[in-house]
Amino acid sequence: MSILFSPAQIGTLQLRNHLVMTPMHLGYSPQGEVTDQLIEFYRARARGGVGLIVVGGCGIDRIGNAFGMTQLDEDRFIPGLRRLVDAVHAEGAKIVPQLYQAGRYAHSVLTGQPAVAPSPIPSKLTRETPVELTEEKIKEVIASFAGAAKRAQSAGFDGVEIIASAGYLISQFLSPLTNHRTDRYGGDLQERMTFGLEVVGAVREAVGPEFPIIVRVAGNDFVPGSNTNTESRAFCQALEKAGVNALNVTGGWHETQVPQLTMNVPPGAYAYLAHGIKTAVSIPVIACNRINTPELAEGILEEGLADFIGMARPLLADPELPNKAMSGQSGRIRPCIGCNQGCLDYVFRLKPVSCLVNAEAGREAELGPIRQAAETQQILVIGAGAAGMEFARVAALGGHEVTIWEESGQTGGQLALAAAPPGRQDFLYFADYLANACRELGVRIQYNTKAAPDKILAAVQNGQFNRVVLATGAQPITPPIKIEAGAEVLQAWDVLLGRKKTGRNVIIVGGGAVGVDTALLLAEAGTMDSQTLRFLMLQQAETDQELHRLLTQGTKTITVLEMAKEIGRDIGPSTRWSMLADLKRYKVNCLSKHTVLEIRSDGVLVESANDGVQKVIPSDTVVLAVGSCSRNELYQALQDKIENLSIIGDAVKPRKVLDAVHEAYAEGRK
Repeated sequence: MSILFSPAQIGTLQLRNHLVMTPMHLGYSPQGEVTDQLIEFYRARARGGVGLIVVGGCGIDRIGNAFGMTQLDEDRFIPGLRRLVDAVHAEGAKIVPQLYQAGRYAHSVLTGQPAVAPSPIPSKLTRETPVELTEEKIKEVIASFAGAAKRAQSAGFDGVEIIASAGYLISQFLSPLTNHRTDRYGGDLQERMTFGLEVVGAVREAVGPEFPIIVRVAGNDFVPGSNTNTESRAFCQALEKAGVNALNVTGGWHETQVPQLTMNVPPGAYAYLAHGIKTAVSIPVIACNRINTPELAEGILEEGLADFIGMARPLLADPELPNKAMSGQSGRIRPCIGCNQGCLDYVFRLKPVSCLVNAEAGREAELGPIRQAAETQQILVIGAGAAGMEFARVAALGGHEVTIWEESGQTGGQLALAAAPPGRQDFLYFADYLANACRELGVRIQYNTKAAPDKILAAVQNGQFNRVVLATGAQPITPPIKIEAGAEVLQAWDVLLGRKKTGRNVIIVGGGAVGVDTALLLAEAGTMDSQTLRFLMLQQAETDQELHRLLTQGTKTITVLEMAKEIGRDIGPSTRWSMLADLKRYKVNCLSKHTVLEIRSDGVLVESANDGVQKVIPSDTVVLAVGSCSRNELYQALQDKIENLSIIGDAVKPRKVLDAVHEAYAEGRK
């Protein structure tokens, strides 16, 4: 029997399985109230089979609040919260709120007042300096935690989770980097625990001995000079003694330079942090971060690394993940690919959370299920990229008969480009999902089929199709730059797809997302592979410093040239910082504010916008990554000849994958 889907228990709380939907910021509560959007979002995840849902964060006060966060600081929110609880309970799941106070991570522009913290140390996240909490104010914050927990109990929640991770207020008291106090709340680790333990004590007193309390902890802050798993274990042992019923173990702070949730984090990479905690306590431990498949989750439980599995974004991507896994349909799960385009990137932009792979996420209340069309249409789709396949999937769900003409021999389109750099392969999982979903729904995909205007027109006129959707995508731009005879000039798309090889000294013209992707792909050439690294580490054959050099020093010299003042400006904020760090790690030479004047056989003539100086940078290969343009020739040729003709995705305008997928979904539902 599967451990993951067997009955489980946290304190007095009986759960139908070992799968926890961990908290994620959604932005669905503009004024702190429970909305229909929030209720239907969580109702869908409860219906999908998850055992426990943690709603988070839920503000205990307003000074430590964030955009669009559900509030627990006033009694007036209880009726709405009770509606949410009832909806989740009706679907068989249990639900707890995460009690949230951001401390110095709160933005004064959002709260209207300065953030508070144990010490007045500037925040790298907000670039503001918080106000130091007095002992009297500390008592007020602790009382706010207790009051919020009592309201949660009154609203019918099944327990509470207290956040003591990610660099928020309790983390700030725990860390020697942010706690410089000399009173009883500061000092050594035992003294720095005082605030967190007093919060737990006050919450326990407010809710009584039987009400489950979970604490979310950082297994390692991943900030130099702050707490590691060693200190976290000691804190968790103290939490257990204080009456906590379970521990939810995540990774580092928001300001850590070690990626936590991005696509390049290996699946299940941080399960070892949960195991470190599990060895020190006897209460249940939840492992989370980049555990995206039921198979991986089951393996972590079987190996004894944790007692529960936490998933957030995988359930954003597919609320039916548990049900599909339990019924032996794991192959039908819509995968979370760790792109963060619709979740973390939207949060940073103060937008409600969405999802690249799931256009319905956050829109459950307004959309409802896809209904069968009154009249079946025969639809021709040109292009089996992300947009074309998403449209075909949705239209087929609505009962239409769909055929795709794909000019190449494979599906996925530009998803293959996105998946080419190291650590970006998850994009292919989405391509595979779409292709499999289309096939199961009876969509006919005809490969190596070139779509000419007269061929499409003939197919419509003879009654084979009564609607045509063009999802022809985009193509790379060749800029009007003088190129000397003998110069080796390639398009980045050809390099990323493995169609063309470069020399050893490469200049990439264009420092946007495609240029950065290409640089990272080429930078890895000649570096040590993971199997060799593991062998040499086990044998202690080389020093750590030498192994790191072999991991990051390849066989190519790479220079990225960008006209604008920033490299990677079109990459989402949750991912950009780590990709730029990798460029630095691989010693890629990045020159912003440089204009290419001429490509010569021995190099590239550039001009710096800083001082106007011109110089030739030597190279044996030049790779162009200056953008793309829509392939819309078919639309121009057919728009006045076919009545039911539409165009979607990058064929309209080159954009992010999320935009193309959501546009295709909307067109498919019409």
